Amino acid sequence: MTYKEHIKRTFILAYPVIIGQLGFIMMGVVDSIMVGEIGATPLAAASLANSIVILIMVIGFGVSNAVTPLVAISVGANKFEECGTIFRQSLLINMVLGIILTSIIVFLSELFMYFNQPPAVVEEAVSYTKLIGLSVIPLMFFQTYKQFIEGFSIMKPAMILALVANLVNAFSNWIFIYGNLGVPALGLDGAGIATLISRLFLGFTLFYYVKRLKKFELFDLSFHFRDRNRFWIKKILRLGLPGGFQYFFEAGAFSFAVIMIGWLGTYQLAAHQIAINLASISFMAVLGISAAGGIRVGNAVGRGETSEVRKAGFTALLLGACIMGNAGIIFIILRNFLPTLYINEAPVIEITSSLLIIAALFQLSDGVQGVGIGILRGLTDVKWPTIITFFSYWILALPVGYLLAFEFGLGVQGVWFGFLIGLTSSATMLTLRFNKKSKQRIIV
Repeated sequence: MTYKEHIKRTFILAYPVIIGQLGFIMMGVVDSIMVGEIGATPLAAASLANSIVILIMVIGFGVSNAVTPLVAISVGANKFEECGTIFRQSLLINMVLGIILTSIIVFLSELFMYFNQPPAVVEEAVSYTKLIGLSVIPLMFFQTYKQFIEGFSIMKPAMILALVANLVNAFSNWIFIYGNLGVPALGLDGAGIATLISRLFLGFTLFYYVKRLKKFELFDLSFHFRDRNRFWIKKILRLGLPGGFQYFFEAGAFSFAVIMIGWLGTYQLAAHQIAINLASISFMAVLGISAAGGIRVGNAVGRGETSEVRKAGFTALLLGACIMGNAGIIFIILRNFLPTLYINEAPVIEITSSLLIIAALFQLSDGVQGVGIGILRGLTDVKWPTIITFFSYWILALPVGYLLAFEFGLGVQGVWFGFLIGLTSSATMLTLRFNKKSKQRIIV
């Protein structure tokens, strides 16, 4: 297969994931806009709650993502009898993990009073956090089915549901936040109920869709666990848990960066939030390429085709780099305009503009490292990527960022230069790791 064909097939797989990820981001944007209309305190409480929930929830995402490369490898090897077993073990693991993560989130919500936050913010954040935590269980249910069908390169259903879920979420917000259709106004808790409803919608709608497809009838995608398979449970956890901690290390590093930047002042923190929000939008494209690259690498692994493994992986890396490189150019050209879409305060706009130049510099590295994690997952290689992620963020990015910001007086720009160094380190090591692993003899 030529590189041109690889690029075409990777993009066809990637674009539904990109649109779906943007759909999930839009749910958060809509929540923020609608909660913001009832006051600053509920908005601050939502920010506090989500910072904790996301940090815990990404572990579940990492574990649930393990099913996709395993199914892709089985499909590539024509071992279709394994697919149903993989699914059922994944469903069992994800449901148990969803309950555990929910319990952790509920427990942490009771500790908000020790976070040195305003009492009014804490009061609203606690109940909202518990509702959001409860929604992790249906979200993990949805993830199980989503990642399973993506192992068969079926990407569009999750994309469509993510877009429809935005409407469900917005309508539910309108009912429960503001008190419409005879329902009492519940404020921030209403937003939590809306999130729970939208995630229940996601889970059960995708479940119904998959159960209706004749293609999947032979896999027995039912709820019974009479054939618990220790081999596959261990394999899923060996692949999934390190992937979860990869996300945790990354999310944790950016959360700690927010704390450091908060020491510098309000303008700096506001500028950081705007710049990181813009950078996260471009990163959605990388997540799509990463998922598609991992599936295509997994298929080639299943077929035992080393040359196609390398072509699929390096094609995905090239696509990720090209997309993020173009995003970097846009950030530089529009660095003075983009911040004005968020705020009209001159000091914040000036700081944000300088951060967007640094963001443009690390777009290339961010794209390569994001795709690198996905294609290595397609090789079921997660141990070293996890070590690389921890080293790049916690040993390089944060300490260097602290030194540049506070010891060398570079301020918030110093923190961002730290991430530029960390992301470049991660991109380099992950690419070298894929180059090495993809040359080795493939055994399925």
